[in-house]
Amino acid sequence: MKTAHVELSVPAEAAFARSVRMMAANLAVCLDMSVDDVEEVRMAAGEGFVLSCATEPEACAIDFTLSDQGISMDFSLGAALGDTDELKLARLLLAAVCDEFAIDQAAAKLHLMKRIG
Repeated sequence: MKTAHVELSVPAEAAFARSVRMMAANLAVCLDMSVDDVEEVRMAAGEGFVLSCATEPEACAIDFTLSDQGISMDFSLGAALGDTDELKLARLLLAAVCDEFAIDQAAAKLHLMKRIG
């Protein structure tokens, strides 16, 4: 597969979490990921969105990159990136379901990667 990029921008409101999860799951299906991997991508997208919203951005921009290796998701972050219990839980879950998980405070980005297989 040639690398493909999909951009999604949604208001940073809980009502849009389902849209983000469904987009991520659909893109994982496009990569012929297993049912378990699709579920982990869906869960990672939901938690990534929660973490992004908790940082109080105006909107949440998500850049999806699809490749032969898997799917990566880069979420925009706001300025309120702290160490609340909600963020600690999101970080714990993301570290468990993603092959790559990183927060770049300087770039205000959350990077997630789920590999195929």
